[in-house]
Amino acid sequence: MRRVAYGVAIVATVLVGRQVNWADLTDSMFRPSLMAEQFPKIVTIAAKNTLIFTFFGFVGGLVIGLIVAIMRISQATPFRIVGSVFVDVIRGIPLLVWILIIGFGIPIATGARIPGSYGAGSVALAIVAGGYMAETIRAGIEAVPRGQMEAARSVGMTYSRAMWTIILPQAFRIIIPPLTNELVLLIKDTSLVSVLGVTIGTMELTKFGRAASASAFNATPLITAALVYLIITLPMIRVVAVLEKRAAQSR
Repeated sequence: MRRVAYGVAIVATVLVGRQVNWADLTDSMFRPSLMAEQFPKIVTIAAKNTLIFTFFGFVGGLVIGLIVAIMRISQATPFRIVGSVFVDVIRGIPLLVWILIIGFGIPIATGARIPGSYGAGSVALAIVAGGYMAETIRAGIEAVPRGQMEAARSVGMTYSRAMWTIILPQAFRIIIPPLTNELVLLIKDTSLVSVLGVTIGTMELTKFGRAASASAFNATPLITAALVYLIITLPMIRVVAVLEKRAAQSR
């Protein structure tokens, strides 16, 4: 079956390739002169801003996710309910909607705005990332054998001290691969921040590529932005694969 699938794919590729005008395709999507024009600003402005949004979103999401994860496993029922509701609501609404709510809805309703050029976008990314990281961190905590907590309590440690010094370090070693994967997803999700409106100095990669493509009436700048995304994300994807392989071997 696999050989048949490969054969069908090759035939389909050949048939499609014969119908494509490669000269027009190259000129409209891979024009070297337009690619060259994107540098260095696509790196010094667009890629830099993408990484800034990613940094704030990931760090904020990690803090929120850790707090919510601990609430989710708390022995206090109100904390568990609040944590569960937070996770369900955050994960049940698309990131784009959260960005619009935080960037436009809350300021319209309350008159309060999150300060800074990166403020609203970073907060939205952090909140949504926190909802997903909370479940990842909770799973990591629950993967640590219960005997670890019991042993720590038996030598006189408080629950909080045992959690921070014994359980969480082991949990984070377990969840490094999925957290790294979350980081890769967050890098790509920064493309949605542009709906809030950005200045030239705060454009991330997707907005930069769209603006340049609209000016040139050519898709080459978008392809260039896609290549920069790959340069950033592919090494991380490989790191995730290596970490997952090592984790599987250690188990």
